Amino acid sequence: MKMTAFAAAIAVAVGVGGIAHAQGYPSHPITMIVPFPAGGPTDTLARILSERMRLSLGQPVIIETVTGAGASIGVARAAQAAPDGYTLGIGNWTSHVGAGAMYPAAHDAVLELQPVSRISATPLMIIGKNALPPKNARELIAWLKADPGKASAATVGAGSAAHVCLLYFQQKTGTSFQLVPYRGGAPVMQDLVAGQIDMFCAEASQTLSFVRSGAIRAFAVMSKERWPAAPEVPTMDEVGVSGMYISFWNGLWVPKGTPSEIVAKLNGAVVDALADPVVRQRLTELGHVIATREEQTPQALGDFHKAEIETWWPIIKAANIKPE
Repeated sequence: MKMTAFAAAIAVAVGVGGIAHAQGYPSHPITMIVPFPAGGPTDTLARILSERMRLSLGQPVIIETVTGAGASIGVARAAQAAPDGYTLGIGNWTSHVGAGAMYPAAHDAVLELQPVSRISATPLMIIGKNALPPKNARELIAWLKADPGKASAATVGAGSAAHVCLLYFQQKTGTSFQLVPYRGGAPVMQDLVAGQIDMFCAEASQTLSFVRSGAIRAFAVMSKERWPAAPEVPTMDEVGVSGMYISFWNGLWVPKGTPSEIVAKLNGAVVDALADPVVRQRLTELGHVIATREEQTPQALGDFHKAEIETWWPIIKAANIKPE
């Protein structure tokens, strides 16, 4: 009986200690790992988010870029950190879905992450050079079918969202075209504007200034609804290809085992940031569709991430995509 009472006392003490630790959190700066180069869209999003999270948390959120191996190095670094709330990992479809299908380190890491919050998304968009004969998406599909293998389409990174989007497009439309690998989105856009490549499936926000200036042609977005930043561009559903959805979504994670009280505190800081009018305006201007309040919960991100893995890993593996 005495041992039972002693064990109960220990359990209570441990529980109180855990709560006290969470109440004292954070007591020093937090690191947010970005698995992509500085200056890119994920880095920009991380800096906007971290600035506002500092107000809620009372500590700086410092950005650390950890790049390489299709973003898998940064994902693994964040997953292997101490589960104390002082290391966060921000990422997107490419780092937390595509990379996991090809790189063993990322595959294991994404399964060892604890979700904090979904942040935002931009759809992928099929775009093309202005000199293409087709003027809209229906005409584009018909043109590609009429002359299979002739057109060229840029890819950026094996297994990236841009790459998988084009494979998915071929599969869903029964078309075929040449895939031309590029090292980055900037040279693709240069060649597209110059007419050196025919097509690209890009993160929509990356294309916004080019579409608005008339430098390229936008054919369709890969989402259920039209994109608010370019409402004139139809969805694939609207041009007769149903169910073709792939978005460049963003989320925030911590290592598995992080105390739930700390996850809740971090989630609250993200929710506060995404409710801030200044943050919302900055993200909207960049073309982001901010996650709804219901989508911002840890459970919602966890369920969504699992569903994305179940959808895309088989497609990537079936296409036998290998790291470059």
